[in-house]
Amino acid sequence: MATPKSRPVGGTEYGLWRAVPGGTGIAVLALLVSKAPDILRLQNAIDKLQNLHPILKSRLILHSNTVSFNTSPAPFVQIKSHSTLECLSSPENHSNISPFHLVLEHELNQNTWSSSCSNTADMLFFASIYALPNTKWVVVLRLHLSAFDRTTAASLLRELLVLMGEGEEGEETHKEMAMSLGIEDLIPRGKAKKKALWTRGVDMLSYSVSSLSLTNLKFQDPRSPRSSQVVRLQINQSETHRILAGCKSRGIKLSGALVAAGLIAAYASKRRADNQGKKYGVTTLVDCRSILDPPLSSHHFGFYHAAILNTHVMKGGEKLWELAQKMYMAFANSKKCNKHLSDMADLNFLMCKAIENPGLTPASSLRVSFMSVFEDPVIINDHDHDQPATDQLGLEDYMWCASVHGVGPSIAIFDTIRDGCLDCACVYPAPLHSREQIQELVDTMKAVLVDGGNHVQETYMHHASCMADGSVGS
Repeated sequence: MATPKSRPVGGTEYGLWRAVPGGTGIAVLALLVSKAPDILRLQNAIDKLQNLHPILKSRLILHSNTVSFNTSPAPFVQIKSHSTLECLSSPENHSNISPFHLVLEHELNQNTWSSSCSNTADMLFFASIYALPNTKWVVVLRLHLSAFDRTTAASLLRELLVLMGEGEEGEETHKEMAMSLGIEDLIPRGKAKKKALWTRGVDMLSYSVSSLSLTNLKFQDPRSPRSSQVVRLQINQSETHRILAGCKSRGIKLSGALVAAGLIAAYASKRRADNQGKKYGVTTLVDCRSILDPPLSSHHFGFYHAAILNTHVMKGGEKLWELAQKMYMAFANSKKCNKHLSDMADLNFLMCKAIENPGLTPASSLRVSFMSVFEDPVIINDHDHDQPATDQLGLEDYMWCASVHGVGPSIAIFDTIRDGCLDCACVYPAPLHSREQIQELVDTMKAVLVDGGNHVQETYMHHASCMADGSVGS
C-alpha cells in the first residue's frame, strides 16, 4: 500500500463517533493470563492483525465537517505497559471483585476519544498489558466501536491466538481483508426502501413519544459524572443446557429468555403490589453480515449490527417462557419486516439528538431503553482455540463488552456460551445505577433463568415417565 486509503464513515459509524466522546462505545477485549506475555511475539501478532485488517491501522479524521477512516501504510499500534495501582485503589469497596474485573472496568473508562469532535487524527486501536499483584497479567485490546462490534471481538480473539501460536517466523497463510463499506452502503436493494419525508417524520415522532412513556430502573445518582461498570452473570453447564433446551422447544432464541428474565427482575425491583402496568424498552442488536450485498464474513472487522427497538408492558406475575416467547416473536416480526434496516437512519438520528439534548431523556440520563441484548450469543469452545498459543499465554479467562455511560440502555448484556456455560458481561452506567442495584437485578435474572430451566427438566422427566408407563400417546 503506497499511500493511505480512506473512506467516509457511514451513518451508523457517524452515530458511534458522536457517542464515544460522551462515554458510549469504548469496546474492550481483556484476557487474563498466568504467564508473563512475550512482548515481542505479542507485538508481532498485533502488527499482523493490523496488516490483515486495515481498519485496525486506521485513524478517524475530521475534515470540513466530514469524518473519514484513513488507513496508514504500516502498523502503528504499540503495546503499552501499565500499573494496576490506579485500577485497584478506587474508593469503592472492591472486596468481591477480582483485579481482572477491575482492569476491564478501568479500560472501559479510558476515553481517548473524549474530545474527538475537535481532534483530527484519532487512533481506533490501543493495546496494553497490566501486571496484577498475584503474578498474573491482563492483556487488553481497546477499540472504537465503529471498528469493532461483538462479532469482530470473537474473530479478533481467535485470530490473535492463532498468530501468537505462529510466532515471528510463522507461515503467512492469512488473507488480508479489504476495508468494507459502512453497513448502509451494503444493504441489498429493496431491503430498506427509502422512506417518504412524511413517513419518516411520523416514525420518528412515534419513537420519540413512545420513549416518554417508558419505565426506567430507579436512578440512584443522576447528577454525578458517570463511568461504565460491569456485573458478571455466569450459569453452569447443566443449567445452561436446560435453559437452551427451553428456548429450542419453543422455537425462540436465548435473547428472548434473557429479555424476559431482565424484565421480570426489573418489574420486581419496583416492589409494587398494585400490578400497575409498566412499559419497558428493549433494544435487540442484529448482526447483518450475512444479508448484506455482498455478504460479509465474521472476518470482516467493523460495526455491522443494526438495532430493533421494541416495547413491552409488564403487569406482574408473568412467567419466563410465556413472556420470552411473546417478546421474541415481537422482535422476530419486526425483523421479518426489515425494521432493523428501514429504521436504521431514524434511530441513528434520534441517538444523535439525544446526545445533543440530554434533557429530552428522563432526568437527563441519556437512557433510551431499559435493556439491550444481541439476537444471537457468541458460542466458543475453549478447545477450539489455538492450543500452543493458549498454553504459551496461560489463558485463564477473557471478557469483552463496550461502555454505555453516555447514551444507551440501563443495562447492556454481552452474552457468550463458553464451553456450554452462559457467561454474560452486564454493563451499566454508574453512579446513575449502583453496583448493588444491578447486582440484585442480575441475581434475580439468574434465579429466573435457572428456575425456568429446571421447569423444562421437570416437564421432560414427567413426559418421559408418562411415555414409559403408556399414559401418553395411546
